[in-house]
Amino acid sequence: MNEEQRKQQAQINQEANFDRIKNTSSDDMISKYFQTNYEPQSPDIKKARKRRKEDVQFHYDFSIPEDVATVGKGKKFLIRTYGCQMNEHDTEVMAGILTEMGYESTSNTEDADIILLNTCAIRENAENKVFGEIGHLKPLKLEKPDLIIGVCGCMSQEESVVDRILKKHQHIDLIFGTHNIHRLPQLIKEALFGKEMIVEVWSKEGDVIENLPKVRKGKIKAWVNIMYGCDKFCTYCIVPMTRGKERSRRPEDIIQEVRHLVAQGYQEVTLLGQNVNAYGKDFEDIQYGLGDLMNDIHKIDIPRVRFTTSHPRDFDDRLIEVLAQGGNLLDHIHLPVQSGSTEILKKMNRKYSREDYLELVRKIRKAIPNATLTTDIIVGFPNETEEQFEETMTLMEEVGFEAAYTYIYSPREGTPAARKTDDVPEDVKKKRLYRLNELVNKQSAESMRKYDGQTVKVLVEGESKKDPDVLAGYTEKNKLVNFKGPKSSIGKIVEVEITEAKTWSLNGIMVENTVEVN
Repeated sequence: MNEEQRKQQAQINQEANFDRIKNTSSDDMISKYFQTNYEPQSPDIKKARKRRKEDVQFHYDFSIPEDVATVGKGKKFLIRTYGCQMNEHDTEVMAGILTEMGYESTSNTEDADIILLNTCAIRENAENKVFGEIGHLKPLKLEKPDLIIGVCGCMSQEESVVDRILKKHQHIDLIFGTHNIHRLPQLIKEALFGKEMIVEVWSKEGDVIENLPKVRKGKIKAWVNIMYGCDKFCTYCIVPMTRGKERSRRPEDIIQEVRHLVAQGYQEVTLLGQNVNAYGKDFEDIQYGLGDLMNDIHKIDIPRVRFTTSHPRDFDDRLIEVLAQGGNLLDHIHLPVQSGSTEILKKMNRKYSREDYLELVRKIRKAIPNATLTTDIIVGFPNETEEQFEETMTLMEEVGFEAAYTYIYSPREGTPAARKTDDVPEDVKKKRLYRLNELVNKQSAESMRKYDGQTVKVLVEGESKKDPDVLAGYTEKNKLVNFKGPKSSIGKIVEVEITEAKTWSLNGIMVENTVEVN
């Protein structure tokens, strides 16, 4: 799709949107976007499993209602974020909305007038952390009755979570889900002036709201959401129910956002989706996938472009062909495998075999010889045998992953896997995780040693977390580098000579000449 075609498509979308608005009565519009007569809406996991045929609507008409436009003046907000990059992105949107309402951000709990917990439902540990924080906030609520405490994100889409909050945590004022973030101004209004706990969690997937404000962290790296939801239904995963069906943003809207970020001086963008490789598969009017989008963004003058998170089933030849061009399309690919056993993959409903995965890796390495691969692996899936675990270990070695996020399987209520009887003892699972992590550490350390004495390009993000006199940033292959240099280097891409390789990071000395970035 060239520039002229994008403009034409954008015009068509805008006209269709305006026609739809003109044909929608004012009462319908108010009830959809700005309802003030609050009716509780709790999540329904059965409804959330369904994939409806209705067309996704694209909205460009978001605005803060006048009656709450200044409600936050003189007040402060705090958002605690748990989980994945998608939650980080949602936090940026909520921060943008609250800022437009007059609120100021704070990192101090005691100073906040509104506290939102943006939650993750992927693992039991993340859920326990959230409920722990909910308990810790109760004394503050008793001390400051006007404080608004809200729970949002993926946990809010689970019936059991909402029921638990309703029964045991009456100090929570507000619960909303992942599909109705754009209604935050109205929900805050109800929480401010109502007496009941506000619960609004849509089980139906939301439409695509395009002009939501965002407050991003810094001016160096940016997340750009390109789609929402997931249709893969892996048996262990709650995401298809908490995030809804796959809905792709229009390419012209994404490209416009990336161009805007370039104009603001950002050096790196990461294209974001729950299953980013499925981008565009839901389009009915155009043939346009992730490879096409990456190809168009390849032509934009931004130094670095990444994407996450991939599903091997949707990683097609077109995307490999485009990535092989290099340039600003970086060759670090995160490709979750989850297990090295075909039998376990089948039970997980991953819809690829061990052989399929290895063939995909072969294609990637042939087209992009220096590609760096990282992955996700789950240990202890119900009834995993020792032999099946060993298949994961050998796959780890065969592919040569340079890093991996590893987990013990955590059953999530509402998923098919949670109904399975598990005969693998907990101590066996922990031993397997320990063995896997030893291998991951070994392979990571080996990959790092290759950089000793080499000069690498580092996008400097700021001071090291451990030492304010040391700067830190990431290479094109996503390796963390710590080095001493002037603070003026922050936000720039500089050359660093590596002097020490550790298991998970590199130490170096800044080379005098920096890499020029326009």
